[in-house]
Amino acid sequence: MAEHLRTYSRTTREALLMLGRKIRLARKQRKMTEMNLAERIGIARSTLQLIEKGQPKVEIGLVFEAAALLGVPLFVDEPSRLASEISRLDDKLALLPRSVRRPRQEARDDF
Repeated sequence: MAEHLRTYSRTTREALLMLGRKIRLARKQRKMTEMNLAERIGIARSTLQLIEKGQPKVEIGLVFEAAALLGVPLFVDEPSRLASEISRLDDKLALLPRSVRRPRQEARDDF
């Protein structure tokens, strides 16, 4: 069975590249080797290299773990603010309907 080739939008590709480069920069600024960081995350060095190259197939949790270990901001400038942001989003979600339904198509009776 042939594998489906997924394409990603330019925005997605550029965001992954930017995050990967931020991770690489932070690692080098902390004078950490690829191997040292990979061991701290619990991944192979080759997986870290894929993260730093912005490869979209890498598990998102691994990318976030690399960023967190290096102090690269994710969504907020201070990690301690993540919980309050999650709570704020939960409050907004609570105000919305539980499910989203397709709008009903109007009957076409103009024949």
